[in-house]
Amino acid sequence: MAKLTIKDVELRNKVVLMREDFNVPQDANLNITDDTRIRATIPTIKYILENGAKKLVLMSHLGRPDGKVIDKYSLKPVAQRLEELLGEQVNFLNDCVGDDVKKAVASSKERIILLENLRYHPEEGANDANFSKELSSLADIYVNDAFGTAHRAHASTEGVTHYLEAVSGFLLEKEIKYLGDALTNPEKPFVVILGGAKVSDKLGVIENLLPKCDCIIIGGGMAYTFLKAQGKQIGNSKLEKEKIDLAKNILEKAIQLKKEILLPIDHIVVSNVAADAQAEIAGEIIPEGKIAVDIGPKTITLFKDKLKSAKTIVWNGPLGIFEMDAFSKGTEEIAKFISTLSSLTQAKCVSIIGGGDTAAAVAKFKLEDKMTHISTGGGASLEFLEGKTLPGIAALAEK
Repeated sequence: MAKLTIKDVELRNKVVLMREDFNVPQDANLNITDDTRIRATIPTIKYILENGAKKLVLMSHLGRPDGKVIDKYSLKPVAQRLEELLGEQVNFLNDCVGDDVKKAVASSKERIILLENLRYHPEEGANDANFSKELSSLADIYVNDAFGTAHRAHASTEGVTHYLEAVSGFLLEKEIKYLGDALTNPEKPFVVILGGAKVSDKLGVIENLLPKCDCIIIGGGMAYTFLKAQGKQIGNSKLEKEKIDLAKNILEKAIQLKKEILLPIDHIVVSNVAADAQAEIAGEIIPEGKIAVDIGPKTITLFKDKLKSAKTIVWNGPLGIFEMDAFSKGTEEIAKFISTLSSLTQAKCVSIIGGGDTAAAVAKFKLEDKMTHISTGGGASLEFLEGKTLPGIAALAEK
C-alpha cells in the first residue's frame, strides 16, 4: 500500500494543489473553537514551500452546504487562522473554479492561496469530471493530506488524480502507516477496544479485526447488545434488538478462532440520562429501569489488566457517555492507562486512536501528545479498519 509522498516528487517551481480537511468546529460568531485539523496540516504546507514550490493552492470543504453558497460555511475564518499559524499572508478566493479563480491563482502575489468551500458546488460530491478538470487546471501536481475525506470518491479526492500526478502529504502518509501496519503487521499482543453507541457501526471492524487481533474489548452502548446475547439482564440500557443474533454469532466465532472478547462486568447506572442524574454502581445484573452510562470500577481494572501486556492497541469508540463529566470516568481511566504505555518515556506499545468521538475524548483529557497516533478521520478510519478500499488513497500514485 506504499504511496508516493511529497518527498518523492520535484516541487521546485511547481504550483501545488492540495486537498486539506479544514472542516473545523465554529461557534455562533464563526470563531474556530478547535483548530487541531488546521495545525495538523502545517508540516506538509511548510515542507512544500521550503522545497521551492511556486505557489500552494489549498482546497477543502466545511460543513454540509449541499451545493449552495451559505455564508456560515465559508472558509474565510480558516484563511485567517492559517495566516496566524504560518506568519504569512494567505490569498483567500471567493470560489474554487472558473476563469476568475484561474486568473487570481496565476497573478497571486501571495504564495499560499485558499479556495472557497468545495461543497458550494454539487459537482464536488458527484465527482463530476469537468469540475475535477477545472480544479486540476490550477496546478502542476496534486497532494492529498485529507484523510478525513479519503473514504469519499469526490472530485477533489479522486477526480483530480486523473489529470495530475497525485501524491500524499505527511498527514495522510502517517495515517496509512499506522492504520496499515495495525491491519497487516501488528506487533502482538494486539488488543482492539471498541465502544460507542451501536454494534451496527462497528460490525465491519469486528469482522475484519477478530482474526487479526488477540482480544477485543467492548464497552459503550454497543456492549449491552452483546451482554443481552449472553442472556444477561441489561435493564433499560442501549439495545439493538435486531443485532442480538449477530452478536451471538460474533461471540461464537471468537471461541472458534480462540480469540478473547471482554465485556463489562459492572456498570455505572442511572434512572434517566442527565448530567445531574443520581448514579450508582451495578454488578453484572442491571436492575429494571436502570440505564448503563459507563463501565464500573471492576471493569476498568479488568480492561487495564488485559491492556498492560499489549504491544499494539487500536481504540475506536468511547466506553461511556464521556461528554458528561459524571459518566466519563471509564473512558478517562482507560485513556490515561494507554497513555502511560505508549508515551515517549515508556513506549511499551503502539497506541492508535480512531478519529471522531475517541479523538475528542483523548483531547478532553489532554492526552493527545501521549498517544502514538490519533487519526484525523472518524468515518475514514472506521472504513480503513473494516478493510475497505478508500478511494482517496487508492487513487494516489504507487511507490
